[in-house]
Amino acid sequence: MGKFMGITIGAIFAFIGLVLLIAWWYEFLFVLRGAVPAILILGGVVALFAGISELKDTLKSKKE
Repeated sequence: MGKFMGITIGAIFAFIGLVLLIAWWYEFLFVLRGAVPAILILGGVVALFAGISELKDTLKSKKE
């Protein structure tokens, strides 16, 4: 009975989320406009650090 209850509750929450997304579309876009630049900045910083770390590893392995 637990599996069917999980499926039912998941379907209900998905439906409610869709209805609220449609009802609050402009608020959702407002939040998205604020979040996208922050996500891009954080992703860029992570990629930069990963690239620097990989470059250090490559230079270290060439020295050995």
